[in-house]
Amino acid sequence: MPHNHHQTSGLPELLAPAGSPEALAAAVAAGADAVYLAGRRFGARYYAANFSDEELRSAVDYAHLRGVGVYVTVNVLVRDAELPDVACYLLWLYETGVDAVLVQDAGVASLAREVVPDLTLHASTQMAIHNREGVARAAREGFSRVVLARELTLAEIEDIAADAGAQGVGIEVFAHGALCYCYSGQCLLSSVIGGRSGNRGMCAQPCRKPYRLVTAGTDEYGRPKDLRPVPGTDRYLLSTRDLSVYPCLDLLARAPVASLKIEGRMRSVEYVAMVTAIYRRALDAIAAGEDWSPSQGDMRDLALAFNREFTEGYILGARDIMARDRPGNRGVLLGTAIGYDPRRQEATVRLTGDVAPRSGDGLAFSSDDPDRDVGAVVRGTPPVRSGTVRLSVPAPVDVGARVFLTKSADLEERAKQIMKKHLQPLPLDVTVAWEDGTPCLEAVVDPDGGEPLRVRYRSDLVMEPARSRPLTEEQIEEQLTKTGGTPFAIRDLTLRYPGGLFAPLGELNRVRRTFLEKIEEAVLAARRPGEDAVRAARERVEAAVTGLERPAGAPRNPRLPSVSVYASSLEEAEAAARSGARTVYLEAPASGILEEAATACREAGADLVWKWPSITRRTFLDAATPLLPSLYDAGVRGVMVSGMGAADAVRRAEPRMALYGAVGLNLWNHRTAAELAPLFLRCTASPELPADDLAGLAAAAGDILLLEVLVQGNVEAMVTEDRLAAAITGGEPGGRFLGLRDGRNRVFPLRCDGEGRTYIANAVETSLIDHLPLIAAMGIDAVAIDARGRGPRYAAEMARLYRTAIEAVAHRDVRALPALKDEVKLRALGGITGGHFVRGIEE
Repeated sequence: MPHNHHQTSGLPELLAPAGSPEALAAAVAAGADAVYLAGRRFGARYYAANFSDEELRSAVDYAHLRGVGVYVTVNVLVRDAELPDVACYLLWLYETGVDAVLVQDAGVASLAREVVPDLTLHASTQMAIHNREGVARAAREGFSRVVLARELTLAEIEDIAADAGAQGVGIEVFAHGALCYCYSGQCLLSSVIGGRSGNRGMCAQPCRKPYRLVTAGTDEYGRPKDLRPVPGTDRYLLSTRDLSVYPCLDLLARAPVASLKIEGRMRSVEYVAMVTAIYRRALDAIAAGEDWSPSQGDMRDLALAFNREFTEGYILGARDIMARDRPGNRGVLLGTAIGYDPRRQEATVRLTGDVAPRSGDGLAFSSDDPDRDVGAVVRGTPPVRSGTVRLSVPAPVDVGARVFLTKSADLEERAKQIMKKHLQPLPLDVTVAWEDGTPCLEAVVDPDGGEPLRVRYRSDLVMEPARSRPLTEEQIEEQLTKTGGTPFAIRDLTLRYPGGLFAPLGELNRVRRTFLEKIEEAVLAARRPGEDAVRAARERVEAAVTGLERPAGAPRNPRLPSVSVYASSLEEAEAAARSGARTVYLEAPASGILEEAATACREAGADLVWKWPSITRRTFLDAATPLLPSLYDAGVRGVMVSGMGAADAVRRAEPRMALYGAVGLNLWNHRTAAELAPLFLRCTASPELPADDLAGLAAAAGDILLLEVLVQGNVEAMVTEDRLAAAITGGEPGGRFLGLRDGRNRVFPLRCDGEGRTYIANAVETSLIDHLPLIAAMGIDAVAIDARGRGPRYAAEMARLYRTAIEAVAHRDVRALPALKDEVKLRALGGITGGHFVRGIEE
């Protein structure tokens, strides 16, 4: 078979990126079992070339005729106003015959289940699913595959896959390419810095920028005072290495995963061709039972294709995840500069291995300071003399600078050869019989390892009895087996030729061409839904669009929101409750603190809710869930979670506990609200929503779910497994302020949770106190203040200021709000901003 190697080998599917039609052709030629790509809308790689509708339709046909699956990303978060367009787009993808769509937004998934229930759904890695419960939830929501968070280890994946198999859900993991610093789908850093949202496919990659770790003592409001840099030479503190599991591919190939994914829709066509071909060759060797071991040549080619230094990643337990010294492509070390002639602008380089530069290669001369790096292109292949070469370089380079080959002309030539490779065609078994002189053809084709497809064609050619020179079987066979330029080849041809007939050879060629066109149409039609299914889907979409444009249910009435406060200590929790907070979300690892806080909150008339960390892997869930019954009895009235898996774990362990949804649930639209409503008492709307979209969400959601808005505090922008503080300081923060200072002297607060995970917050504090009249008019149920790490005085005074502001709104005394905003500003960290509520996000 020319495709779908995993179906017969039992090994995982090899899934390649296709950021453009050219990259798709490269991936198919290199042996991908499937590709993933995006149209021009609703995909999480906005800056890739992507596919127009016409290109996407052609891409699906091209891939399907070569036995390759096509998965389309519809993996951005979607506002309410966009839902009708999403419904129509899902219908179009269904009609086009795509093999699956990747989805992040729970509301989009529910819409897909309603309008195109036969369309296969894959849960994007941006859903940040990282535990068994999350996979089980995805299975119940109709997903057939889950792309797990990249931070999981192989042991965790195997544990999850054991349950997933019973649920009928395949597991997909990343095998090669860039790693995000933050858990995918939980990153707001690009969004809060410049309005370019990663959740909308527009990440500006601020993690690849330079930062310095700074530390300080704190004042009475938890703000840094006397900031000073932490000693250290690395500048790119958030820059990860590139993942490559190739050295241990045999381990992953035998793991219970359905698909190995290569990252790289933003990378070159040559990268796609070379990386896919190397992994294909290795997987085929493993499938054949060969004693496979990693090839040094393949490792070098992977590095030449692109690398930021490789790591085997969290998946294989690597500790070398970060590349903090520089963020760009490293290439392959070529040698060391031993001299520079400024008059001739020539560097003398001593080669360190068997790789020599040739014409067209790209080079980087790297010193300890990345700002002093110099790039050059080799013009003409230089001679190697005594292990050295002389190279033209446009700027001075330091003696001792390392010289890297970052672009290889040889690799590009070999990648082009891969792309020109003659693809193994689909084999056809053809039978030709004659009825009253008319050739009747039947082909049997097995395009995807499923049921064989039979295609029959009664031609319009009537062959006449020959007057002198009848056609022979050999002549007929020669004409009918010419399949060049098509994706087919005749494997077996059976002729039931009565003999004695004649027709011009050109007419036989025409019959053959028409027959092959009908086979092509049949192969493609078999991968698309039938007319009845499409008609029913169109009717469902029309009904859904009508409902989306006029949502059912009564809109919310204006209401005065209650005040909630996030706290990370008993003192902060007590201070918030005494100052008017009606809900306190306490992020504390010890049950004793929670019980004490619950008593204090109850006495002050507030509910104490245990706030779980954003990421709840197996070790946390196994430790936390047994505590829930006794905590409920002690007065803890709810748990706040950021994931649906964690919500299900709470519900199973203690059904009496109320559930509260944190920002990590990415609540953008009323369809998502409807998905959350059966589990949650109250959920926080995404802080990325501008005021108009938040109002639309509130109106469309009606009263199905209580809504909360984060109105004060430094928005949590990243959660990562990188133990940044420990890596740089040699230990944990120890109660002092830690932050990241960027090139514009903004300081992003940094903290760790009970499991050592790192959280990075926005440098500027969100404050919406002067927008409370609008928030109240939307019918928002609660407003939240994030006081974690800011101390009891901040928690108390901010809660009191917002209570005062709400009372002013109740009495229609909006003249008091500017003065209250000034009071907030006096206590803020890094100044204040209206954030996305005021300015929106870039589109």
